[in-house]
Amino acid sequence: MNVLVLGSGGREHTFAWVIAKSPLCDSLFVAPGNSGTAGIATNLEIGVNDFQSIKKAVLKHDIQMVIVGPEDPLVRGIHDFFLNDPALKYTAVIGPQKAAAQLEGSKEFAKEFLFRHQIPTAAYQSFTAHEIEKGYAFLETLSPPYVLKADGLAAGKGVLIIKDLNEAKTELKQMLLDSKFGAASAKVVIEEFLDGIELSCFVLTDGENYKILPTAKDYKRIGEGDTGLNTGGMGAISPVPFVNETLMAKIEARIVAPTIEGLKIDQLPYKGFVFIGLIVVNNEPMVIEYNVRMGDPETEAVLPRVNTDLMEIFVAIKDQTLNQIDIEISPETATTVVLVSGGYPGPYEKGHPIIGLESVENALVFHAGAKSDGDKIVTSGGRVVAVTAFGNDFKAALSKSYQAISKISFQGMNYRRDLGFDL
Repeated sequence: MNVLVLGSGGREHTFAWVIAKSPLCDSLFVAPGNSGTAGIATNLEIGVNDFQSIKKAVLKHDIQMVIVGPEDPLVRGIHDFFLNDPALKYTAVIGPQKAAAQLEGSKEFAKEFLFRHQIPTAAYQSFTAHEIEKGYAFLETLSPPYVLKADGLAAGKGVLIIKDLNEAKTELKQMLLDSKFGAASAKVVIEEFLDGIELSCFVLTDGENYKILPTAKDYKRIGEGDTGLNTGGMGAISPVPFVNETLMAKIEARIVAPTIEGLKIDQLPYKGFVFIGLIVVNNEPMVIEYNVRMGDPETEAVLPRVNTDLMEIFVAIKDQTLNQIDIEISPETATTVVLVSGGYPGPYEKGHPIIGLESVENALVFHAGAKSDGDKIVTSGGRVVAVTAFGNDFKAALSKSYQAISKISFQGMNYRRDLGFDL
């Protein structure tokens, strides 16, 4: 089978690394890919939202399966684009159709879904620009801190948690009236704050059946101790040590099963990954958000722990036979640490050579914001590479990740040295 992975980050390099090992994969393509995917697949200079060029590539290379990495093409309806084109409709797409992708495309849509199916989540209200006074009034009914979420896609950065009421009102104004997050914040969801510890739960569904993948905990903030600005993710640990059998049973019964059943009831066609962002409050799990794809950098910690051939799983999703396969998971802990460009998540420089990648031992290096430049690999994004290692527990795995990082350098390189501090 010829396979195309859409995307250019660490998540897509991980997908490619896993798929390339499968005997079910004949030829592997990544669009647009990066310097990491270039070594194991054929990169195609095509943007993830350029559906017409993707179509041409699928037909030219006789591609039978497309794995969609990022959320944007899913929310824009790439799966529907394939289904509605006679030349493409028999090409398998791993990722939900547009209607279901609204679970990530609109925070309000997700909240309505959660309430409709009685899945535990925080109380909320949503507001547009002409309702800003009502938004102010709603903030006044809540206790601090205040949670403001841009309704649309904001590259993982559209959520603000603010302690001061007046500051929350100012931010609401900037989001609604000054388009702080562009079109994404034309509507803002205000939620009650939930005090607990967060984790991510990953589920695979073929539209009928589901399988739960390993849990992970990611670290979003740029600074040690979870301080500073939100990023796309600074690292992740899988599995989450505090998730015991009792908690996992609650997550499945109260959240995973009703979510998959809710998709069926609401006739939201879904074949792919469901990423459920959770918070545990007094040992009770609640949903913070849905994403309709794998997380990044969680993928770099979760997928290397899946011992079952990922292509077998994807074929089962395509054929709606997910219930017929067992997914084997490594008992080891995996940790991934992201190396970022100096200045990120603010302005940063590109084009700095990355030194020492070939010296890394006992760890995997997944490229993200990195590209080939002649015989060098240089930085091309904010999050540059993710370094994944394994151990009997997260401390042992992290020690190996950090050991591997000591071999790598580029100008301005920055990373979190305190992952797992809250575990």
